[in-house]
Amino acid sequence: MKTRKVPLRKDIVTGEMFAKKDLVRVVKNKEGEVFLDPSGKQNGRGAYISLNREVAKEAKEKRVFEKAFSMPIDPAFYEELFAYVDHQQARKELFENEK
Repeated sequence: MKTRKVPLRKDIVTGEMFAKKDLVRVVKNKEGEVFLDPSGKQNGRGAYISLNREVAKEAKEKRVFEKAFSMPIDPAFYEELFAYVDHQQARKELFENEK
């Protein structure tokens, strides 16, 4: 059986390449809204960030998404990002322990 190619994306904060499933996509749509895109299929300009709380904090400190999307980002977005990253890390740890 032929092995499938794993899609890679670059983490906007660290610049490292990761498997797409290990990142979360952040999207800016035509209306200028910035939001998380867990499905990775929403329309708009996307940027990827790894599912790591420290990387998310660094993104907030360095204002990475403001620079990437050339617009101010609501602080509530970062709270949503932190909550999502924490949730995904907890899920990953839980399911890795089951194996």
